[in-house]
Amino acid sequence: MCDVAHRRVALPSSTDLARARDVVSRHLAPTPLVDSPLVGGRLKLETLQPTGAFKVRGALAALSRLPPGARAVTASAGNHGLGMAWASRTLGVPATVVVPETGSPAKLAALRALGADLRLHGSSYDEAEAFALTLEGTYVSAYNDRDVIAGQATLGAELPAGPVCVVAPAGGGGLLSGLALWAGARGEARVVGVEAAASRALSAAVTAGRVVPVGVGDTLADGLAGNLEPGSATVAGVAGVPIVAVTEAEIAEAMRALARAHGLVAEGAAAAGVAAVLSGGVSVTDREALVVALTGRNVALDVLAEVLSGVRHAP
Repeated sequence: MCDVAHRRVALPSSTDLARARDVVSRHLAPTPLVDSPLVGGRLKLETLQPTGAFKVRGALAALSRLPPGARAVTASAGNHGLGMAWASRTLGVPATVVVPETGSPAKLAALRALGADLRLHGSSYDEAEAFALTLEGTYVSAYNDRDVIAGQATLGAELPAGPVCVVAPAGGGGLLSGLALWAGARGEARVVGVEAAASRALSAAVTAGRVVPVGVGDTLADGLAGNLEPGSATVAGVAGVPIVAVTEAEIAEAMRALARAHGLVAEGAAAAGVAAVLSGGVSVTDREALVVALTGRNVALDVLAEVLSGVRHAP
C-alpha cells in the first residue's frame, strides 16, 4: 500500500480483478482484434468502446464499487471523464468531472453530450486534479485507483491464449499497471509501455523509485501528458515493465499510417504504441504474438486534418 498525499491506494488483488472482469463483461462487449501488416501483429480496437476509449473499463469497475448514495469526483484530460460519465449514466451513480480549461474540444463536446456534471479548472491536468481533490465525493483517479487499475486489466483478459507481447500507451500508468498484473497472473505474456517523449513522468518515477516532478511539453498525445499524484500506486505497478518513448513526429506518422493502412482514426495517445513499433522501439520474439492496444479515437477534427495532411508534425 502506498502513501498518496492524504489518500492511501493499493494495487488490486486477484479478487478485485475478478470483480472488474464481471462488471465489465456485463456492460461492455469485447473489442475486436484485427490483423495488421502495418505492425506485424494485431490491433486491439479500444477505439470502438462506446466512449471511443478504453477508460470506460476502469470507470465501470470503480463506480460499481461505490456504496448507494455516494457521489464520485474525478479529474480527466478527457477519456477518463468520458468513461466516468458513461458509467455514471449506466450505473446510476452521480459523478463530477473536472477537466482543464485547455482540454480537447472534441472530448469536452462528448462529455457535454453524455450529460456529465462538468467543471473546467486550470490550464493543465495537474491543476484540474488538485482542484478535484478538494471537492466533496469519492475521488476516482484516472490511474491511481485500485478499481480503475483492475478495470483496465480486463483488456488483457480478452486476448487469446499463447505467448504474447502487448504494447500499450503509458501516461499515469493505470492501463500499464493493470496489464502488468494480468500478464503476471497469466504467464506467457509481457507488456511494453510507451510514453510521449514530451511527458515522461511514469518512467522517471520508476527510475527514481518514487514520484518526481518532470517537465511536460506540448504533445499530440494529450491523454499521456502530466505529472503523477505523489505516491501513485502505479509506480510499483509497472516495476519491471520496459517503457519506451516516441517523438511527436513519430506519433503523427503513426496516426497517418493507421488511417492509410486501416482507415482508423486514432488520437495521439492511442497511436503511441503503433509509433513505437514502427520506429523500432519494440522487439518481439519469434514465439510471441504482438498485440498493440489502440486506446482511443477522440481527437479534435482540426487536429486530425492537420496531422493527416502533413501540416502538423507537433503541437
